[in-house]
Amino acid sequence: MANQAYVSVWCRDFPEDQILNRLDMFLATIPFSAARPGIDRIAIRAIEASEPPILEQDFRAMPIEIAGAIDIIRGYVHSDCSYELRCYWDLAVFDSSSAKFTMEPQSIEVLCNAPDYDNGLWVENGHCQVCLGFEHSFTGHAGLLGPQRRASALAASQEEARFLEAMAWPENIERYQEKTRENIRKLLDWTQRMAKAVPVERLRLWSEGEEDLEARLEEILAVQ
Repeated sequence: MANQAYVSVWCRDFPEDQILNRLDMFLATIPFSAARPGIDRIAIRAIEASEPPILEQDFRAMPIEIAGAIDIIRGYVHSDCSYELRCYWDLAVFDSSSAKFTMEPQSIEVLCNAPDYDNGLWVENGHCQVCLGFEHSFTGHAGLLGPQRRASALAASQEEARFLEAMAWPENIERYQEKTRENIRKLLDWTQRMAKAVPVERLRLWSEGEEDLEARLEEILAVQ
């Protein structure tokens, strides 16, 4: 399974009576997909992550706006709850079969942790944590981007073999770097909006495959 990228946000304060307000401000920063706007799933859990949801609603047939999601959550605001929401944003995605990029909706999973949920899970994961989707949307495949490009790479699958074959053409690797940079800038613009809209104490970009995701993104942006 491909590695995922995340952003974790810790607020200066996150009391129970401000959870709804903080979450509302955070959701307002999301760059929703033009093709798939709105929130299409809400799940609320109590006590700890191993517990089944006390509420789970699927809105894929008719996604709801932020105000609608906040209204649903309003009746479940407690210091030992978490709030999960799914929506979409548009990222540049490379199709190895056509060697072209398209802007496609990619899922975003938002998790908001109240102070007493799961023994203070927020301390490690943040008051708000977002699964941003595939790490390679921002770092590229096979180490091909950045100042230390790998001259060759071994394909782990047929799909990756097709990708590496497409990247053998200089115009394709240049386009790949350009579009990946657009994804990075979109992500960084979003984190800046988070920092301005919410009383952020600390914000961390991280992923399952990169030791230092922020440094890796800076390397890719810096290459001319």
